Amino acid sequence: MTNAFGILVFNPGNCTGCRICEMACSFFHYREYNPSRSRIRVLKIEKEGIYIPMTCLHCGNPPCVDACPTGAMYRADGSVELDTKKCINCRMCMLACPFGAISVDRVTMNVIKCDLCKGDPQCAKYCPAGAIKYVRVERAGEMRRRSYADRTAGAISLSQSKGW
Repeated sequence: MTNAFGILVFNPGNCTGCRICEMACSFFHYREYNPSRSRIRVLKIEKEGIYIPMTCLHCGNPPCVDACPTGAMYRADGSVELDTKKCINCRMCMLACPFGAISVDRVTMNVIKCDLCKGDPQCAKYCPAGAIKYVRVERAGEMRRRSYADRTAGAISLSQSKGW
């Protein structure tokens, strides 16, 4: 997810499922700790026993923007934004999002999505495990390369120890 400030980078391997990211998000937007009002969701993959934080990916070519009949969903400064004054809550954006990242606030019944907390994403700020980081766009590529290099080094080390 990108905007003029940065990009959210997720490392599901670090996620413990504590859901502090959900609490921080709901508190920032509504001043209450209520995960059902969060714009980020932590999904548990039962079979693998892992947790994956999921939120809007601020796509480069967002299908939600194309699906919105009023222009309430739009792309600006590298992120996908929602103009709540234009939104008629038809939920076409929800149907169009391939990631299920757009949801409905259970209290107001209005469409909600990640807005990167106006440049200070609370999910990344308060994630105790470092599973969510907010970095400058140019750092994201470096982080992915380093992660790949670490995994490759681990695989090489394993193969050498096995005598492959």
